[in-house]
Amino acid sequence: SNMGELCVRSVLVTGANRGIGLGLVQHLLGLPKPPQWVFAACRDPKGQRAQELQNLASKHPNLVIIPLEVADPASIKAAAAKVGEHLGGSGLNLLINNAGISKINLLENETLEDMTETYTTNTTGPLLMGQAFLPLLKKAAQGSPGSGLSCSKAAIVNMSSIGGSIECLYAW
Repeated sequence: SNMGELCVRSVLVTGANRGIGLGLVQHLLGLPKPPQWVFAACRDPKGQRAQELQNLASKHPNLVIIPLEVADPASIKAAAAKVGEHLGGSGLNLLINNAGISKINLLENETLEDMTETYTTNTTGPLLMGQAFLPLLKKAAQGSPGSGLSCSKAAIVNMSSIGGSIECLYAW
């Protein structure tokens, strides 16, 4: 089914302050039946780069901005706790792991630090997010009718841009 038929009570989007993440948040808020809760997670919710998100939050009471650094396990745990508080007894239906970084280095000047940061953010981050939010996702899945898999029950969606494609190593 397409996004227009998506019926989710709650959704969390990482990297929500710009690009695809922000676009998803805007789309979800604009649905005929928008989610009861849209959690928009980003590194610096009060900063200049989250201005657009702040504007949206002032107009949409169902939008909650959550501080989150996906490379930091403590930050992930804190975000899961905060989302859990907002949801009360109900779980989280949809976790969209969209946050990612790209550091374009040539082979000659690639560093262990950059590679590690990229891997931690883009690969380990979504895994730790899934782990931390699993109890909330399971709660949502149990609470919704019908059998089978569905984004309206509970799901984790891991996204990537073309930068994550092994087919397109344009920098190297």
